[in-house]
Amino acid sequence: MAPPALNPKSPPQEHHDDAPGTGRVPLFATAAAALCLIGLSLTLVLGGAAFPEVIPGLPDAGEAVRWGLPLAKTAMDAAAVAAIGLLLLAAVLLPSHKGRLSPQAVGYVQGATWAALAWAVSAVFTLYFQASEFLAKTAGQVSIDEVTAYAGSVSGGIALMFVVLLTTGIALFGRTTTSATGGLWLLVLALVAVTPPALTGHSASSGSHELAVTGLAMHVISISVWVGGLAALTYHAVRRDAQDPSAAANRFSRLALWAYVGVAVSGVASALARLYSAGDLVTTEYGLIILVKTILFAVLGVFGYMQREFAFKRLRDAPAGAAGEAFRRPLFLRVALVEVLVMAAVIGVAVGLGRTAPPPPLESTVDPATIILGFPVPPPMSAGTLLTLWRPDLFFIMLVVLGGGLYTAGVVRLRRRGDTWPVGRTVAFMAGLLTIVATQLSGFATYSMVMFSTHMIQHMVLSMLTPILLVLGAPVTLALRALRPAARRGDRGPREWLNLFLNSRYSKVVTHPAVAAPLFVLSPYALYFTPLFATLMNDHLGHMFMGVHFLLVGFLFYWIIVGVDPAPRKVPFLLRILLLLVVMGFHAFFGITIMMQSAPLAMDFYGQFEVPWLEGQAEDQYKGGGVAWALGEIPTALVMIALVRQWARDDEKEERRRERHSRRGGSDDADMDAYNAYLAELDRRSRGTGPATGTAAPEASGAQEASEAPEASEPRDRPVPGARAEPEEQA
Repeated sequence: MAPPALNPKSPPQEHHDDAPGTGRVPLFATAAAALCLIGLSLTLVLGGAAFPEVIPGLPDAGEAVRWGLPLAKTAMDAAAVAAIGLLLLAAVLLPSHKGRLSPQAVGYVQGATWAALAWAVSAVFTLYFQASEFLAKTAGQVSIDEVTAYAGSVSGGIALMFVVLLTTGIALFGRTTTSATGGLWLLVLALVAVTPPALTGHSASSGSHELAVTGLAMHVISISVWVGGLAALTYHAVRRDAQDPSAAANRFSRLALWAYVGVAVSGVASALARLYSAGDLVTTEYGLIILVKTILFAVLGVFGYMQREFAFKRLRDAPAGAAGEAFRRPLFLRVALVEVLVMAAVIGVAVGLGRTAPPPPLESTVDPATIILGFPVPPPMSAGTLLTLWRPDLFFIMLVVLGGGLYTAGVVRLRRRGDTWPVGRTVAFMAGLLTIVATQLSGFATYSMVMFSTHMIQHMVLSMLTPILLVLGAPVTLALRALRPAARRGDRGPREWLNLFLNSRYSKVVTHPAVAAPLFVLSPYALYFTPLFATLMNDHLGHMFMGVHFLLVGFLFYWIIVGVDPAPRKVPFLLRILLLLVVMGFHAFFGITIMMQSAPLAMDFYGQFEVPWLEGQAEDQYKGGGVAWALGEIPTALVMIALVRQWARDDEKEERRRERHSRRGGSDDADMDAYNAYLAELDRRSRGTGPATGTAAPEASGAQEASEAPEASEPRDRPVPGARAEPEEQA
């Protein structure tokens, strides 16, 4: 039976304004808006963006654009935070029931559609003011055609058009969304829509691309989840008819801690990418504004600690009947409202910081390689430079840290409850993470930007060695066994969402050999023999996209070849071996094709700078083709060994299962048991009598076989999540 709060037959709760406390929401919203504008104004004045020095004779956009652009940007950020917070509350924080959102959650999704509409409108105004500033024309002089041209040719305009399209889609589709899956997809779209404008500002021109781009994207996502989630939860808390406030508060408490860490890490990375010395923190306007943000961030951390240690604990310890009343006690609301007000000021300061010019580099010389790559051309490659010229790519740093940390936490949880986990799987997964460190963070990452041969080493390892090791680590099986089921029956937690994804139609399509194998084979041809390679190499996001694509496509292919995680279908071992040999043949041909190219590839990228110690791009490309041809042999041998071992173990398990079945009274052949039971049933029906004594054994043995079928396929097909593995599975 569904809980009363989630009963779809219950009448919708619409009278929000009658709830005690909600009448003050407009007052607090006005106060938050005022603090946001105060923070924005002070930052613009301190950073010099409010009153810049205008050189006589040069075109100027005027005061209206100078103030209208940050105001429109502030409105866009506030609407984005509101939409993300409401969707987060509806799809993640509030419990659902059998995949359906509760009536209150549906109401929050519909509220998010209005916030998304405001987001889209403010993005249009931001686009107009940006075009005015770009063209150095006053607000009334820019035509629609000029704005359209700006939106289709300049990165800032393209990013805003992307935002308008996504937010309009959220506003339209959210009106009819009533499922938890639909709400989660809307939340994902909102988080995607908040990132493009952040990637076209100072981060795109910063020297340390690996830190600046990923750092700012992570920063805006983390702070949007944190601020939006707290604001939506606070509004939900003051409602008289609030659904499950205790559950929503506990979930947000865990999520807010992750968001706080994300804001801290990304903020440090962004500051390191734009400040060239520690003295810039106190000697430049940009550094002083960062100090102000840091102080406000520390204050928010103190309030967050108070909420976690006092308000939420009081809520959890309150009796069941008094839980809702305890949640609305002054301690929580006072701390939460102060947090929201401080966060509003932080949003204003952040917008003003985006309008402030970062300090100039220490060296005034113009280096084409530094402008394109983010670093000067490295010295000739050697063992020493490979170990010292590391590239701090924040995306892959977080991928390795989070992947290793979550995997270790899962293993520790299994050990603590008495379960076992094969050491070989842990070693394989950690070795896979180490290969990511070696290719994406060490000197290989530096030289891969200037040498095609090193780039090809990076590609081959990421697509053909790293995925094998990660797949053999069985991360999905570990997650299914380590994650706890949702506390409320019918609700969806991380474990339920993972199960839903594994059994979705999308998973069934992408894990089909006819889809995974062509993706793995054709991707290199589509990348390196088209202008796409040079285009992606010219941008850090493109380079990061290539690395992620190599990793995901390789993981998908080897998951169906040697994976031990649950999959929608079980591919026969003979077909796996045949598929592996065919695919590796195509990869060998790919390497030979590169070696036979008469002209160097991607000269639109490599021709922009000079590498004085390099023999030549054609010779280096020939070496890269040889790498692609030769390195394919090692993963093939490794996978073949794993396949043969898995095949032998599968036969051994099948034989042991048949022996157990035989000892229980059945025959050695399961098909013969079923056939005998079928004949006995036909004989019973022809006689018109009840089941004969002689047929009882075959029927019983057939039932036993049916109950044992999942056990036989447990290691590969659909293992029972959370169940302890049998001795032969742990071997």
